[in-house]
Amino acid sequence: MASTEPWLLENGSVRCLTKDMKHGHGHSHCRTAHNMSSSSLRKKSDLTLVSKVRQDFLRNILVNLQVVLLGTKLSILFLAIPFAIAAECKNFGRSWVFALSLLGLTPLAERVSFLTEQIAFYTGPTVGGLLNATCGNATELIISILALVQHKVDVVKYSLLGSILSNLLLVLGTSLFCGGIANLQNEQKFDRKQADVNALLLLLGLLCHVLPLMFRYSGNAAELTGAETLALSRASCVVMLIAYISYIVFQLWTHRQLFEASEDEEEDSDVVPDESPVIGFWSAFVWLVLMTGIIALLSEYVVGTIEAASESWGLSVCFISVILLPIVGNAAEHAGAVIFSFKNKLDITLGVALGSATQIAMFVIPLSAIVAWIIGIDMNLDFNLLETSCLALSIIITAFTLQDGTSHYLKGLGLLLCYLVIGACFFIFKTSNNHETL
Repeated sequence: MASTEPWLLENGSVRCLTKDMKHGHGHSHCRTAHNMSSSSLRKKSDLTLVSKVRQDFLRNILVNLQVVLLGTKLSILFLAIPFAIAAECKNFGRSWVFALSLLGLTPLAERVSFLTEQIAFYTGPTVGGLLNATCGNATELIISILALVQHKVDVVKYSLLGSILSNLLLVLGTSLFCGGIANLQNEQKFDRKQADVNALLLLLGLLCHVLPLMFRYSGNAAELTGAETLALSRASCVVMLIAYISYIVFQLWTHRQLFEASEDEEEDSDVVPDESPVIGFWSAFVWLVLMTGIIALLSEYVVGTIEAASESWGLSVCFISVILLPIVGNAAEHAGAVIFSFKNKLDITLGVALGSATQIAMFVIPLSAIVAWIIGIDMNLDFNLLETSCLALSIIITAFTLQDGTSHYLKGLGLLLCYLVIGACFFIFKTSNNHETL
């Protein structure tokens, strides 16, 4: 598209990339669905004006600011971050702090994806893939850990459950519905192999949730204590993490071809091309640390004000955690998945929706439980009957929806209606009734 070479900023100077550096790691041929989805919300930064600044250090800073802060279509939402901090410092309405913090988190998730991709140009696709696997759901993981520190185990469980449900039903449902409407004359097809792998892992994760729950209803329920349920949950968490590590090996090494966004899809799409890095390694690393710190700060505000927002808005904490947190927190990733469904690229859409759901179910949830174990907080995998039932039915419905490798708008509508019913359930259901033991 642009004939000018992208600027590479390192050591306080602007220089152009050589052809060897552009293709040194073959990165352009191994971009994942998450990379492709996030890039749909990026916009090309015109560095012509900034490049005329003569002072190297100042030029370096200006280009970094322009690329990182203005390189996304969601950059306007960055304004919510200082307002959230000011509202917290001035003891403004707690519900406002909650809302502004959620809005501020929205562009940060996409920027973290962008920065990990920039780092991957220098470290190679494998390390980049590991970074994406770790940082892909950084917001959920940070919120979970901060909630655990504040002994809000119910918020952790509800928010992670909500993230899985929103990916399986809302994101996938919206994508299949919009893609079906936009491509009425064409049958939408996708590769079932990737969906089958994710469905298998999700069902394994479901088993690890069902067994602690079934302890309550087994024949020896009276003899079983919370300690035994906790022990089973922690053993299950170790198994889930082993499965996730195996999944990463499967995804990045042994069966990489199943998860790569195809070269044709990249050439067809009109997203911003990322054939080469636009900032240097250390610049990207510093920005990644800074963005992670801001996510942690805003996440702390969200966790600390969720009860106040619940009282102010008249919504239960479970509804805010299950429905609102995942929708707003992952809005950027969700929007990217829907955009690619319009373009009849369902493999990318499935990679985002199912990949995120698998990552939360098999990595974030067990890691949160183990972190809770380390800091002396009891968190088991018993999500209670209602929540576990919603999770089980969502996974089964999604697996059936994707079983034939084709899609149309009715499948998407069905998933959306399932999400609507679950949302209505949590809207009506009050945490205080009988869920104090969650």
